[in-house]
Amino acid sequence: MKIIWNVFCKIFKYGINILNLIRITISNIILLILIIIGITTYINIQHNKQIIHPSALVLNIKGIIVDKPTTCTKFQQISKHFLNINQSDIQENSLFYIVNILRQAKNDPNITGLILSLKNFSGGNQSSLEYIGKTLLEFKKSGKLIYAISDNYNQSQYFLASYANKIYLTPQGSVDLRGISTSKLYYQSLLKNLKINTHVFRVGAYKSAVEPFIRNNMSSQVRHEENIWINQLWDQYLNIISCNRNITKQQIFPGINTIFNELYNMNGDTANYAYHKKWIDKVESRFDIENEMKKIFGKNKKNNSFNAISMYDYKLQESNKQQHDNNQIAIICIQGTIIDGVNSNNISGSVGGDTIAYQIRNARFDPKIQSIILRINSPGGSVHASELIRQEIIATRNSGKPVIVSMGNIAASGGYWIATPANFIIASNSTITGSIGVFGIINTLEESLDAIGVHNDEVSTSPIANLSVAKALPVEFKNIMQLYVDTSYQYFIKTVAKFRCKTIADLDQIAQGHIWTGSDAIKHGLIDKIGDFDDAISKAVELAHLTQYQLNWYEDTANWIDVLIQQMNRIFYSTTIKKTYNHILFLNINEFAKIHYNNNSNPFSCIWNDPKHCYALCTDYVQYN
Repeated sequence: MKIIWNVFCKIFKYGINILNLIRITISNIILLILIIIGITTYINIQHNKQIIHPSALVLNIKGIIVDKPTTCTKFQQISKHFLNINQSDIQENSLFYIVNILRQAKNDPNITGLILSLKNFSGGNQSSLEYIGKTLLEFKKSGKLIYAISDNYNQSQYFLASYANKIYLTPQGSVDLRGISTSKLYYQSLLKNLKINTHVFRVGAYKSAVEPFIRNNMSSQVRHEENIWINQLWDQYLNIISCNRNITKQQIFPGINTIFNELYNMNGDTANYAYHKKWIDKVESRFDIENEMKKIFGKNKKNNSFNAISMYDYKLQESNKQQHDNNQIAIICIQGTIIDGVNSNNISGSVGGDTIAYQIRNARFDPKIQSIILRINSPGGSVHASELIRQEIIATRNSGKPVIVSMGNIAASGGYWIATPANFIIASNSTITGSIGVFGIINTLEESLDAIGVHNDEVSTSPIANLSVAKALPVEFKNIMQLYVDTSYQYFIKTVAKFRCKTIADLDQIAQGHIWTGSDAIKHGLIDKIGDFDDAISKAVELAHLTQYQLNWYEDTANWIDVLIQQMNRIFYSTTIKKTYNHILFLNINEFAKIHYNNNSNPFSCIWNDPKHCYALCTDYVQYN
């Protein structure tokens, strides 16, 4: 009886403890929810500041510009307001949000001018910068003036600054123009030293994605081709700036040796050199610049500065979503390397083929959606995933809903594969496209393992029954892989030939992995028009026969835990690694990280998960600094 009583007491005791734990857990969850609601309310109050006096809108872009940010804005704001963390180096800004902000400010009577404060702007691709530049010209045409203010300008910053009515530079500042480049790391010797065998299967003499694995340098064919298109992009860059500043291209960039000699004759005074070359309009101290802005926009007695509002505090007015609810244009962004499967955790730099195909399918069956714009900013990726997306586009087009492709900075290889069946393809002059080619790549470690005394043996019913990185690749499987790649390439060019109304022989001459800028792509018939996102909207309206419409942006549904972890990683970066980097005086690694952030040109950074190991991927990216 005593034993039974003891057992009963223990069960009762544990039950009480469990109930107490549940009570505490529920109380903590409720408290956490209340805290989150309070913080969100505070942020919304702070974010939705009212403009009391006529003010300048300050375009103080922090971080990089992308088509579709992968970060959570609310978490960013919590970090900024409560943790005092500056995340400007890694913050993502939506290209379309910036454009909409500028267009709203253009018509806002409380906004009397624009200030470009680009100190923390880490950069963006040329296609995006040109689109923002177009919007800045619209702002100027409204009669409102633009002022660019900075201590220094890198090439991306100066590109936007060139649209200003007046560019200011502080006495120790500079305009850092260097040119553009493409570069890759090559691993042939590394792989050889590690005794890693790389098996490459490809079609396309100009398909450069596999070269880092099989060479120690760039092939002559690829070097020749890249030299052509990066010079086209640099010429485009100089043309726009020279037009904006009303000076010649020779004045903008006479050559690095000439710049050095002229700078030497001016005793290395970079600010006065920029003024002398008419790159800027005034060399003044921050104090003098601020006084000028006070005279233009009025003095703000609260902060002893001029009347201004940051782009991050300026509220973007939402359109009436019910007004044209049945005439919607779906906007689906395809940004990053295309991988097989879904977007499992909202990781920057990749997009799941299943996810995009599902979004297109939903738009196809949604009676409110009248047309679809695919915004492609992708170097391609998995052949299987690209084909899933392409098939869904064909089904949508066959259903009677027009599909328009708006190419961003890059829509090459698999990125072009998915664009081919669209009703209309639009790209900018600086878009990188083409790269029609396919490759497969498999690494095996049998020699590495053999060197450390690990060996493999087996019994199987066929040579390909047990494929493994721990043993040599069977000849039979090599033959199958090459067949996969050859077949995929033939399928690729036949698809392009069909939808672009070309013969296979003609298309093969411009395929083979050739990379084309938008200005060349239209000459070869790979796209339909040189334009931007606005042109894509106009074409979608035209083909769907709409008089009024509403844009419906398809967003990913991110798991809040993944977003929280992602944001905590950024906080860790800001509070630890960044502070370490900033103490390195002569080699500022933080600047290196800015330039290469979200750059998929490193083949080891890609996710190789195609079921047949076949890829349509372009790894050529431009670096402006």
